[in-house]
Amino acid sequence: MKELLEVIARNLVDNPDAVTVSEVKGERSIILELKVAPEDMGKVIGKQGRIAKAIRTVVKAAAIHEDKRIVVEIVQ
Repeated sequence: MKELLEVIARNLVDNPDAVTVSEVKGERSIILELKVAPEDMGKVIGKQGRIAKAIRTVVKAAAIHEDKRIVVEIVQ
């Protein structure tokens, strides 16, 4: 899931080298923290959060096979 999120984010932003994804594992859930350059935040979030919602949907759909709950957080 971490690699999938990283690939999606790198293709959306102008500065792909600034994209980092950190993973925090729990018992039943995994939190993925996506960090991008400040000037790329708008591209990752999108108008009214539509791109962020789409990213979360794709990652959650891919995580169904692992039987874990995935939470994607976009942080600065």
